[in-house]
Amino acid sequence: MADTAACYDVAVVGGGHNGLVCAAYLAKAGRSVLVLERRPVVGGAVCTEEIIPGYKFDIGSSAHIMIHGTPVIAELELSKYGLEYIEMDPWAFYPILGTPHGIAFHRDIEKTCASIAQISPADAERYRKFVAHWGELNDAIFEVFLNAPDPQKILWTALKRSVTSFRSRKAWGSLETARQLMAPYGQVIRETFQNEHLRTAMLWLAAQSGPAPSEVASGDMFGWNAMIHQTGAKRAKGGSGALTQALAKCFLAHGGTLHLEAEVSAIARLADGTFKIKLVGGEAFHARRVVSACHVQTTFLKLLEDCPTELRQRVANIRVGNGFGMIVRHAVEELPQYEGITSDERGVAACHSALQLLCPSAAYLESSFRDFLLGRPPEQPSVVAMTFSAIDPTLAPPGKHTLFTWAQYHPYELSNGEQWDDIAEREADKIYEVVCRYAPNMRGKIIGRYIQTPVEIERKLGLLRGNVMHVEMSLDQMFFFRPLPELASYKTPIPGLYLTGASTHPGGGVFGASGYNTARVVLSDR
Repeated sequence: MADTAACYDVAVVGGGHNGLVCAAYLAKAGRSVLVLERRPVVGGAVCTEEIIPGYKFDIGSSAHIMIHGTPVIAELELSKYGLEYIEMDPWAFYPILGTPHGIAFHRDIEKTCASIAQISPADAERYRKFVAHWGELNDAIFEVFLNAPDPQKILWTALKRSVTSFRSRKAWGSLETARQLMAPYGQVIRETFQNEHLRTAMLWLAAQSGPAPSEVASGDMFGWNAMIHQTGAKRAKGGSGALTQALAKCFLAHGGTLHLEAEVSAIARLADGTFKIKLVGGEAFHARRVVSACHVQTTFLKLLEDCPTELRQRVANIRVGNGFGMIVRHAVEELPQYEGITSDERGVAACHSALQLLCPSAAYLESSFRDFLLGRPPEQPSVVAMTFSAIDPTLAPPGKHTLFTWAQYHPYELSNGEQWDDIAEREADKIYEVVCRYAPNMRGKIIGRYIQTPVEIERKLGLLRGNVMHVEMSLDQMFFFRPLPELASYKTPIPGLYLTGASTHPGGGVFGASGYNTARVVLSDR
């Protein structure tokens, strides 16, 4: 097929939420922008599909938290394009197995502390102090997240906060905060709280970013949860993909061009400094600049022609990790009924809006991670259950529900000779059994399910080795180290080629900050 004649100002390769955020800002600024997406629907890992007739399943993310701390939704006026959010309140719920008690995490701090006080009055007060301290600290970190990662700016922000802390809390308070940031989050949680149930709930929440509780310099994986009391956690009405559908409509309304089922096979920089983007089917497009919203290794090891040898080697050495978790999406007859929780006549309780944290103890979570390190599926998977049809009836037929279960830790590469496609049903059954252990009413209530093993996650979403964060979220691959120092500013050593997405600062999750930051870098780069 012949080359397409037009030369766009910018071509964005990949229609995930960061790619679409970047494209929408560029189009709004008057640039001619092309988005190429390999799948028949936009969204990447922020996508909703009707896998089982009548049931809307999120294919990647489900809860939207961090994006509500950014200006993206307001500045792009996404409500005009059909985006509507439902508050998750409570946003997390920790049922205590074998008892009628549970911990409900509400956006309102006092309601959260009242829930904690039912099992530990002393820890309720500790939680209040935790939110005040870590919330202030992470306000500064959020500023850093909404800009290209400049080492000087990050260090200056840290210095200002340290001076403030020095004046208000004494010098040792600043040093103690620094120590906790550099400590494993498991250790910080043990120091902060006394009740084992609250400790486990916070451990399981902190583990959602990937690093294990014992990883050094992971303290803020715990501290970051204080920010949810500011931003809230929300659910896009109609499914997670409602966000990316609205972004696509916004992009098109500003004159953008979108091609679906347009898988890119190569990106080549031509002698005149423009780019030729080739598709698998033979068609090609030209652009003055390219923003790759793909995985960093896909960009440099698969798509970019004539990638410098040293850069290729350095990108190949980025730690992607050995998988992360797996997800099972269920169509079910009813909602989980936890002991001691009162439901209405529809079987709906307040906890059904929340991330339901099914992990009975710290030792249980650690056993899941030990199995992961040995390269085998966890014998006892730790689970987050999500029942958003309780607050959004558009997701399932009347009287029926969706149940999404995310579980950790599941290695992409198995050491025991098994293959994921062969054991998917077995491992999905183990995850569902955890739900039934907490909510026995769920036995025999599955109508259908879609299983996303680490291999299926890679296959469908292009998330290499099943890592939903693209690359490991450890300190050596964060901020101005993510994904490499020479790529951290969203620019690359190839003039006119930029990166966006979870591979870049500030990392994974439904955030949009990378796309927001990249757009500003492209617009300011003359």
